[in-house]
Amino acid sequence: MDLFDSIKSAEDTYRLNLEEFFNSVYNERSLPSHGIDHHRRVWSYSKEILNLLPFIETSNIPKLTNDLILACYMHDIGMSEDPGIKHGKHSRNLCVKFLQEHNLPVSNFGDVLEAIENHDNKEYSGNDISDDLLAILSVSDDLDAFGYIGIYRYSEIYLTRGIEPEKIGHLIRDNAEKRFQNFIKKFGTINKITDKHSVRYYTIDRFFRKYNEQLPSYSFGSSHPFGYCGVIELFCHMMDRRIELKEIYLESEKYLVDPTIRWYFNELEKEMVIV
Repeated sequence: MDLFDSIKSAEDTYRLNLEEFFNSVYNERSLPSHGIDHHRRVWSYSKEILNLLPFIETSNIPKLTNDLILACYMHDIGMSEDPGIKHGKHSRNLCVKFLQEHNLPVSNFGDVLEAIENHDNKEYSGNDISDDLLAILSVSDDLDAFGYIGIYRYSEIYLTRGIEPEKIGHLIRDNAEKRFQNFIKKFGTINKITDKHSVRYYTIDRFFRKYNEQLPSYSFGSSHPFGYCGVIELFCHMMDRRIELKEIYLESEKYLVDPTIRWYFNELEKEMVIV
């Protein structure tokens, strides 16, 4: 079975059940940036990587694609229980529940469970990252942390974890750089993918560099948010009042008054389309 057929078979076998299970478990309103669309994009990035990798052992492709779609759709589902850095353990347990509910022998998916539990080790130490499954899952997850989507996802999760807005800029730049360097280390020889996602990495890095530059002259709590800090303040407003992203666009004349904020949300809307 070639790669195209293996991917199609994996999707035909698992995708519908995975999405139904995910939606039955995950509280989309509590952490929308890590909802089903994030997991769909991670699977899409994984397929992008798969199509560019030179596989020697073609007999391994069906197992890898089957394992990978499970890992992509389950890796952050544990954030419905714990949005902290140890959510991988909760995701692993929920994946076990999925396997049991669909009469799939848990013992056959040890690699999947290990990849899910360890995917968020962004220090990149202790992981056997030479393993194809974990390497592709980890990098695919990293790719969704770049670009305008990455700005939204990083901000929401860091703010959810109680990190003050004044501190997130430097933390996000440091973490995103680690993700980018891991991406380059693993797939830097494939120009087609590195050229595309380097642009997306520099988008988030540049945003938070400008955010940090604005911080000394910005006071959070303003009734008229503006600039790069205003984008983050609007995220805080959305989280405090449980405002969904779609409401921002429906009432753009109310929320997107400042030109920088309007520019950002317009770019985010373009990028939200599943790749």
